[in-house]
Amino acid sequence: MLPLRSELLFTLTGRVSPTVDIGVSQMGHRRIIPVEGGEFEGPKLRGRVLKGGADWMLVDSEGVAHVDVRMALQTDDGEEISMQYSGRRHGPPAVMGRLERGEAVDPGEYYFRIVPFSRRARRGTPGSTESLPSGSATNSRPAQSITSTRFSSDS
Repeated sequence: MLPLRSELLFTLTGRVSPTVDIGVSQMGHRRIIPVEGGEFEGPKLRGRVLKGGADWMLVDSEGVAHVDVRMALQTDDGEEISMQYSGRRHGPPAVMGRLERGEAVDPGEYYFRIVPFSRRARRGTPGSTESLPSGSATNSRPAQSITSTRFSSDS
């Protein structure tokens, strides 16, 4: 079996608007967290997060937050990238409460893993897209900030 290898793709710092609380249904508590913008930077890729994305988070009856984020990025050289990531966040109720209030929480106090997927248009080939490397990410800030999410690509 080959060992897993990854390298830093970029670190994303995002800005979000106040949460829109949709309410509780049979599936759980739905909240939408609008993405207002931000920046990303890495060894080979940098640019800005465009306004208009959102996290359509669903917190289930066991307190697990199911993250479903879609946003658009624009590189410094003008390429647009469609980015989506989904994942899970869970921890002790007291820790999750601190995250909900926007307090800084040590990432070791809770579980949070996402899997990103990105696509961009192929230059010079109208209607054609290509996938960017997928991988994994970790978060080191409260849910309200998306700050310092480190995306790694599988090598």
